[in-house]
Amino acid sequence: MSQIWIENGLFITMDDAQPTFKGHMVVTDDRITYLGTEAPQQLAEGVQKMDGSKLAFLPGLINTHGHAAMSLLRGYSDDQNLQVWLEEKMWPMEGKYVDQDTRAGSALAIVEMLRSGTTSFVDMYDRMDQVALMVEQSGMRGCLTRGVIGLCPADVQDAKLAEAIAFARDWNGKADGRITTMISPHAPYTCPPDYIERFVQAAHDYNLPLHTHMSETITEVEQNVRDYGLRPVEHLDRLGFFSRPALVAHAVHLNDTEIGLLAAKGVSVSHNPVSNLKLASGIARVPELLRAGVTVSLGTDSVASNNNLDLFEEIRFAALLHKGVSGDPTAVPALEALKMGTVYGARAIWQQEDIGSLQEGKKADFIAIDIEQPHFYPKTDIVSHLVYSGSGRDVKHVWVDGRQVVRNGECTLLDEEKIRYEAQASFDRLLQA
Repeated sequence: MSQIWIENGLFITMDDAQPTFKGHMVVTDDRITYLGTEAPQQLAEGVQKMDGSKLAFLPGLINTHGHAAMSLLRGYSDDQNLQVWLEEKMWPMEGKYVDQDTRAGSALAIVEMLRSGTTSFVDMYDRMDQVALMVEQSGMRGCLTRGVIGLCPADVQDAKLAEAIAFARDWNGKADGRITTMISPHAPYTCPPDYIERFVQAAHDYNLPLHTHMSETITEVEQNVRDYGLRPVEHLDRLGFFSRPALVAHAVHLNDTEIGLLAAKGVSVSHNPVSNLKLASGIARVPELLRAGVTVSLGTDSVASNNNLDLFEEIRFAALLHKGVSGDPTAVPALEALKMGTVYGARAIWQQEDIGSLQEGKKADFIAIDIEQPHFYPKTDIVSHLVYSGSGRDVKHVWVDGRQVVRNGECTLLDEEKIRYEAQASFDRLLQA
């Protein structure tokens, strides 16, 4: 048994019963076993003590939509609309990927996420075994899925679906439970209706959740109406997509009826504010979704459209953006934005019993922020400071499953210099291929 006692820390628990306090936390193996203002009474012999007096501790951040291996394409194509960016730039380059490229890009993304405080992420891509291997090695937590584009001949569709099922079946629960899996048709506009229905059936057969891109651009919505006579939400509902636990990315262009349907079906939304702004895809109706009872979490999307994986930036944008467009400064308060990156993120990936807040009995996924910096002074409202002043660069330490995976800003289980070198080598090869 291993035990860590953090004393005299500032804890932002995200637990409504005790949201913020100065005190102590004890981690035993992979669980939080004590939280309180008073020093713990019963500790294991040889407990490791840590002075938390200059740090703020909060749950690890949860990134609910991304494509980690696309970190190789950061800065490769900026300032383009989504369809041009995808069809003329991203897809041709991604078509050149080999296993090493996916592994190198995923490793680069994982280092960036861990160092900026993200402890769990959703990833949709192909060659997902390479992503899973990097998650396993890094100590991080991943909810992984083989995303499938169905604009291909029937035999290729069959092979892709079989690969997606095999990955989801073989990796679910691996890495000591840190890896979970989903089934993912890429989007309604890239997968024919009968193909999406086969994914839904696979999700039922293997008891897995579903994930997809949905209503990201107005062009996509209009195409769906032309092709199928329905907007994407009703289209997916009729295909049975929401008969399984479901997480949809973007959900930018929704009407009131669609918001009501998502709420009624218990569908979660991954809000990607920075990527949606950069691609000029639009601004999701987040305040309305929250009021309707929809779980809204946060995602970065890929760094090719962001261009970083700092979830603190998404939290700040979620708080600011909806104030600006609504004219209501109370639209998304700071605490609500922080919940979108923690509590609601855990709920969106069906892990709220284990992660997303600091509570006794929950998994020890947490981060330590260096608050002895000018932008955290004066000491007024720590939640306000984290949301409006903080960034991923303030993260000093990170733990996942009770194991320290970042110490003093450096990953403990990964060779960062080697990862940077291999990422550059992969990009250079892709350019020349």
